[in-house]
Amino acid sequence: MAKITVKFITLGCKTNIYESEAMAELFKKNGYDVIKDGKADVCVVNTCTVTGVGAKKSRQHIRRARSENPDGIVAVTGCFAQTEPETVYEIGADIIIGNSGRSKIVELVEAAAYGKKSNIVGNILHEHEYEELPITLTQSRIRANLKIEDGCNNFCSYCIIPYARGPVRSRSLDKIICEAKSLASHGYSEIVLTGIHIGSYGIDIKDNKIGLIDIIEKTHEIDDIERIRLGSIEPVLITEDFVCRAKRLPKLCPQFHLSLQSGCDETLQRMGRRYTTDEYRNAVKLLREYIPDTSITTDLMVGFAGETDEEFQKSYEFCRETGFMQMHIFKYSIRKGTRAEKMPNQVSESIKDERSRKMLELAEDMKRTYYLKYIGKPINILIEQEKSDGLYHATTMNYMDALIPASPEQIGKIIKFIPKEYKNGYLI
Repeated sequence: MAKITVKFITLGCKTNIYESEAMAELFKKNGYDVIKDGKADVCVVNTCTVTGVGAKKSRQHIRRARSENPDGIVAVTGCFAQTEPETVYEIGADIIIGNSGRSKIVELVEAAAYGKKSNIVGNILHEHEYEELPITLTQSRIRANLKIEDGCNNFCSYCIIPYARGPVRSRSLDKIICEAKSLASHGYSEIVLTGIHIGSYGIDIKDNKIGLIDIIEKTHEIDDIERIRLGSIEPVLITEDFVCRAKRLPKLCPQFHLSLQSGCDETLQRMGRRYTTDEYRNAVKLLREYIPDTSITTDLMVGFAGETDEEFQKSYEFCRETGFMQMHIFKYSIRKGTRAEKMPNQVSESIKDERSRKMLELAEDMKRTYYLKYIGKPINILIEQEKSDGLYHATTMNYMDALIPASPEQIGKIIKFIPKEYKNGYLI
């Protein structure tokens, strides 16, 4: 008999990618055939709702999945499903899971094959146990995500994620290390520690003072892992103790994605962020002082409610002063259900566009300046995938992008590389 086919559509963050891969593994273990393209018997849409744009894209993909698979089963999970299950039902999903209960997806699909639709979305704010959804063989070819926690307790004024993901729930250290060893045994040389708010790891574990740096140290002990990379963290995590311990870990990639959102204290306060620009500046200083070749990357929002020209300029100057290697810049979009939705002095789209343009130009200037420091210097790169005929995309420890002539046999290998020029965002 032909296997039942399953296709995943994944929107949003690395955590969603991890969770899609984990669910795909559940299907494979139960005899299903996971495909990437074409019509499938089962379509799983793993949704995002971090912004209004993310929610819109989620709706579009659910509708498309339903129209392209009229006789198939459509299962919807993730943040949009968690926050708007009624909308998901109206669009035509057969299964609605949200952000808890994904380990049951195979049995729910099998029930749906006999006509039983399911909506198991509950109150995520009442969840206090980490849902184990491990991976031993991910779909990613080179870099493996390793989820260590779920949830966020911060409740920033613009963000729906705490309502979509629930409170911080840390995964047990034993389960993390067990999965890391399994991934290493399957040939993954780089592990990315990911989650919704990984800097909060351990705060929910009673009588246990373990934190993110402890997870990094334990993962570092696994012989076959050559690189450990961190997902997004906040500057308050970066203390003298953290950097002193981190500098003794050569496998830890010296690239730190410190979430900023704004370089203006007044804007940060309205956002409900729990740090100041001075605290951020000090975190950057500590990382650069203790860890050689550190690159700082960040997320930056423009056009948040009430952001004046003066506040934007402060943010611009702070970014220029910091000298980021890379910035992910996005325009604020109103997210229904957040405090910022009702804030006065919303910024017009035309002003957001102009501010975004200016920040993008600054980001490119800072990236070029950072990359040029490495021209002519030997550095190690991990070869990832073919970009064009004979040219392969690779990354350095500090997350610079490179293009190099290589062969398929070298994918997943770390080699020494001497860049000759910077061109179109790459070391060549």
